Amino acid sequence: MASKRTTRGQAGKEECIINCLPRELIEHVFLGLPTSCLLECISVCKKWREIIRDSCFALAHIQHPAPCTLLFSPQGSSISGDLYPSDVVLFDEAWSPSKFAVPVIGPDDLICGSCNGLLCLHTPTSMIKIANLATGECIHLKKPTKNLKDDHFSFYRFGFYPATKDYKVIHFFQKSKPSTKGRFNVIQVYTLGDDRWKDVITPEALSLNCVKNSGAVIVDGTMYWLIEDRGASWQHAVMSFDIGEENFSQIQLPAIDFEDWALGGDARRHYWVEEINGKVCVSTGQRMSRILIGEMQIWSLNGDVHQRWSLLYNIQLSSLFARGLQIVHGNRIMIQTCYSNLYTYELPGKKNFDIDFSKAVKLLDLGPRGEDYIQFFSFVKSLVPLYVYVKAGIVHRPKWHWGWKLKKWKEWEHQLFTTENSWRRICQMEHELLEARQTAAMVMKKISQHFADDVIWQRTRAEIDQILQHLPDCPVQHPRPVRRLNWVEKVKDKEKFEARLQGLEDMFKASSPAMKEIFGKMRSYVQAYDERPI
Repeated sequence: MASKRTTRGQAGKEECIINCLPRELIEHVFLGLPTSCLLECISVCKKWREIIRDSCFALAHIQHPAPCTLLFSPQGSSISGDLYPSDVVLFDEAWSPSKFAVPVIGPDDLICGSCNGLLCLHTPTSMIKIANLATGECIHLKKPTKNLKDDHFSFYRFGFYPATKDYKVIHFFQKSKPSTKGRFNVIQVYTLGDDRWKDVITPEALSLNCVKNSGAVIVDGTMYWLIEDRGASWQHAVMSFDIGEENFSQIQLPAIDFEDWALGGDARRHYWVEEINGKVCVSTGQRMSRILIGEMQIWSLNGDVHQRWSLLYNIQLSSLFARGLQIVHGNRIMIQTCYSNLYTYELPGKKNFDIDFSKAVKLLDLGPRGEDYIQFFSFVKSLVPLYVYVKAGIVHRPKWHWGWKLKKWKEWEHQLFTTENSWRRICQMEHELLEARQTAAMVMKKISQHFADDVIWQRTRAEIDQILQHLPDCPVQHPRPVRRLNWVEKVKDKEKFEARLQGLEDMFKASSPAMKEIFGKMRSYVQAYDERPI
């Protein structure tokens, strides 16, 4: 008892010594720790929890972790017609995919934006979700309009305004008037922590299709998207919107010459806006039957007063059959091929280049999801707290797993339950085979105690040992993970299951006759020994 008190006293003394250090020094140490480690440190003591859960510390810590790539696959249907849910895969610095599904993402959710480790998720209900994947926190925000008929995830964006350190959700609002059909003239802005959305009138009615097809990005507190400009060579211009000051400006695209492939049919040139290395970029490429062809140009907007454009990359796509091409982490291209595979390719360090596909590294087989619209985001695991925003009138905490209760996902849940039951059954049968071996070894040990010096028994035991040595080994027993696997790991899990099932079948084929032969030899020896003349 005294030893336990001494141990507790020493632990308390050490804790007091650490906490006697200046707060700035403790924070400096914590800034060098990964997010996963800091989440464990929260439960050490009250002072550590206050430091780690502080919003200012969370913002400072975001600058330290290395960014990873987030791959998002929306819900859809497989070739067989079975539904599969929305899912996320995270790639670390070594490009290894994560294994487990993210519990805060529902089966019908779609991503509207990623910022400082937070995701903005569009749901089919009247709620927008803001989620922190690292901490598991999630809050629900009421959408600005109750009319869900024309609601679309691409009409929402999520960003951070550095000057005030506010997180903002942006909504392109379509008026119901016939004259504005397919267009919007209001941008609705919500600042996390406020009690209502705010309407900002646009300079003119703008195309919703440009937003839907070409996207929008928020960089350094300003949102950029493409608008129609029939007088320009690209027939597009860029509109910017300062999400803090709430003012607009228009930026002309550079006048350039390009040659489209004369393929006819449905071949069309497309434009989209994206963020690369913290800069606003406009990409253009020609598509035919959803495949990029010809060349792809990427133009970058310099952040000076004159807002000048410069050609960032001119990529030749003549030998590449790609559905999607996106630059991540500054020096890598993610390539989604028309064969449902995902590759990563390192940029060669020059503006004009042709992708050498022999140097591309395959990351994933996208399988049945290869036909869908795959999204890529630069992502960091952060400690940004969300509980501080729950006090707002239109924000509340969610009811967990609400999305999985929908009737259309019952079959999906049933398949997961069946798979887990099959795994348990295989492990049980492997255990039974292992027990049979152990029983045979135990019986041999008991017999050896009585007939250790018998020459015939020694020969019989040698024969049994030889049979046991040639039996296949039982795999090491590991408990099944409690968490839900993501779709990438499910493919691997299915392959493991099929291999394990085949191995179990081989074990049965080898073990059943072998066990019969072993126990037959034991019985024969005991009977022969009993029948010996005294």
